[in-house]
Amino acid sequence: MDQITLSACAEVGFQVAGRKGAHGAMRALRRVIPLDAYEFVAFDPVTGRHTSLVSDGLTVAPAPSEPPLEAGRGPYAMEGALLASYGWRRGLTTPLRLAEGRYTGLLHLSAADFPPHAPALLAALSPTLAHVTDLTRCVIDPVGLPKGFAAVAFDRAGVVRDVAGAERSRVLAEDRSMAACARDFLDSRELSRRGLWQDGNGRWREVRMLRAGVGSHGALQGAVVAERACCLPYELTGREVDVLTRVAAGDSNPQIAAALVLSVRTVTTHLEHIFAKLGCDSRTRVTTKALAEGLCRIGL
Repeated sequence: MDQITLSACAEVGFQVAGRKGAHGAMRALRRVIPLDAYEFVAFDPVTGRHTSLVSDGLTVAPAPSEPPLEAGRGPYAMEGALLASYGWRRGLTTPLRLAEGRYTGLLHLSAADFPPHAPALLAALSPTLAHVTDLTRCVIDPVGLPKGFAAVAFDRAGVVRDVAGAERSRVLAEDRSMAACARDFLDSRELSRRGLWQDGNGRWREVRMLRAGVGSHGALQGAVVAERACCLPYELTGREVDVLTRVAAGDSNPQIAAALVLSVRTVTTHLEHIFAKLGCDSRTRVTTKALAEGLCRIGL
């Protein structure tokens, strides 16, 4: 590729990563391919269907895409490495796949004539442009996501989505109970939540929850759940964390005993240990400290 083409490719990547997104990327692409129109079509892995996401300059509406896309079937026909959509004159359509190979959608291009290097250029740009149609990504302020945490996002239906720029937490994605915890968080008025969580292998993890938009342009309300392995703070035991969580929820000793299947005497002993370890002399101070430092158990 010549210097102008390389410069345009770099600008495409910059625009996709920035605020201008698809439209900014297409303005950069027009420096090397004289486009009349374009359309990004996103593939939703939850429904298996395609949806028009972003377009500009369309004069002929593409054929509807109700059936799931398959090579040679539905409104698209496979032509080598590219797809040609019916209803487009002089059109090129390329599948968009992330660097790891996951398919996220299509990019339709329309032009009076395409230069010979267009197919190769589109193939090279596919991993970059695939981020535009990746509906599994969520919209979140990167300042709010703590460093060193693995994360996933959940929508209200419990669908697991990746968090752009964060390591995927397999332990959260594979635990069904965490989707319910995320939904409970979304139903609350809290902007964020933190606490302790014990995974299926009995390991404790520090958990943070943040509100975020998920899906196309962040249109769905969702929750980002981030975690990292930890030891229980203040030398607390797991049972003491359970008791502390109930205290922070406002339960009395008899209520805690009934909920945790303990005797009231045992609950009182646990509370004495908790007060000593946290350096507090009242339920109010213990509750304040537990909520401020995320000492309550998530999902209890």
